[in-house]
Amino acid sequence: MGKLAVAAAIVGLLVAVWGRGTEANFNTDVEITWGSDKAKVMENGNLLQLTLDRASGSGFKSKQEYLFGRIDMDIKLVAGNSAGTVTAYYLSSLGPTHDEIDFEFLGNVSGEPVILHTNVFSQGKGDREQQFYLWFDPRLAYHTYSIVWNPQRILFYVDGTPIREFRNLEAKGVPFPKNQPMRLYSSLWNADDWATRGGLVKTDWSKAPFVSTYRNFRADACAAAAGGGRPSCSSARGAWWDHSLDGVAAARMRMVQQKYRIYDYCSDRRRFAQPPPECFASR
Repeated sequence: MGKLAVAAAIVGLLVAVWGRGTEANFNTDVEITWGSDKAKVMENGNLLQLTLDRASGSGFKSKQEYLFGRIDMDIKLVAGNSAGTVTAYYLSSLGPTHDEIDFEFLGNVSGEPVILHTNVFSQGKGDREQQFYLWFDPRLAYHTYSIVWNPQRILFYVDGTPIREFRNLEAKGVPFPKNQPMRLYSSLWNADDWATRGGLVKTDWSKAPFVSTYRNFRADACAAAAGGGRPSCSSARGAWWDHSLDGVAAARMRMVQQKYRIYDYCSDRRRFAQPPPECFASR
């Protein structure tokens, strides 16, 4: 069985059991943060479009803050030649010691694979990048990108398939995001100084406007009450609260990492002569 057939089988098995959070409405549950008319909410709040042209990109954020939960979004990335563009989809708090959980999609020329870049920031410290090629072209159709964040771990999923786990290893001196509520953010912007082949391939503005499209935003999470305040997880916790990978899911994640992961900070001796302590733990 080929790689794509194996991946499709994995997705079919996992989607059946993954479930769905409460579906949000873009009219009421997010706000445009920049780009003004380049961000559009359509279809009665069920669809959101971000646009990038030479003048500006665009972005949005969730109105609610979350402290632990599961976030899902269906995204269709910039079609065709997307070199130089970045579509970012992430959770983040604010300030110099912020926490952050990142999906970033680095555009590429037509026919070349988009790179999925992931990272985790804890107390202002990042540098925990892993990058993947996907087993499909994310520019052709919607795919679901999910973050599960609980006190024990952070899990990154693509179409229900786990691709990365970042465990709580505070006992080994590794900071873990657990105290700062985070909002969901997304943006489409020009990063041709670094995004495609380290900046060697520039954005072809004759292809503008570039568009990424979003639907089915689901948040099953501990959210701040109306008027703000720290989110509470004292009740109504979802299945994500103590979610972990069983043996089958862990094996699927290892398969994805072996076949599709193209960069792991733990293996980068030029940056880390002594790998960070979490790199010695089973991941």
